Amino acid sequence: MNRLLLAAFLLIPLAAAQPISAQSPTPNRARQIIHDLDLHILPRESGYLGIIGVSSLQLPVNGRPLAVQSQNYYMLTSELPINFLHKLEPADTHILIEGGPVDYYIFHPDGHVELVTLGRDYAAGQRPVVAVPAGCWKALVLRPGAAFALMANALSPEFTPDRVRIGEGADFLRRFTGSAPWATQPFLRKLIGPNFLPEK
Repeated sequence: MNRLLLAAFLLIPLAAAQPISAQSPTPNRARQIIHDLDLHILPRESGYLGIIGVSSLQLPVNGRPLAVQSQNYYMLTSELPINFLHKLEPADTHILIEGGPVDYYIFHPDGHVELVTLGRDYAAGQRPVVAVPAGCWKALVLRPGAAFALMANALSPEFTPDRVRIGEGADFLRRFTGSAPWATQPFLRKLIGPNFLPEK
């Protein structure tokens, strides 16, 4: 089952995973985790993905049965430091296991935005868990100087390739530019990365 789920992820149309910038090589600890957990580069979104499993409990979603939850490992490294902008139909909860911190940019359908830092410096406002409601756009960026971040994420209901949108275009830039001090057009364009969609 795990191999089938990984294959489903990889059926998303491919584009080369591109880091925001050339940084230091992936450290030994990260390479060991990638090997031990059988992680693979995630096409288009970038970073490393490993399937944990899928709940046996199902529920109907838009006329089809879906598992109540699916779970993955996800890793960013100094070589692949960004999870490019994407939008999921399921709710998505990320839990930091090791490393970090990671800046988590969330864009809500009503137009407001959040920046949550996934990390262990709780006094500085970092949090070990980030819960993203269904239907939000999001992008993750490994903090400069961090070697890697290993996370687990749970998607409810389960992930399916037809319920994700990777990338956005000019409409997204117009909508969210200026929605926060960090939400400049160049930075939002960087979060979209190589998946910038042309206007129709």
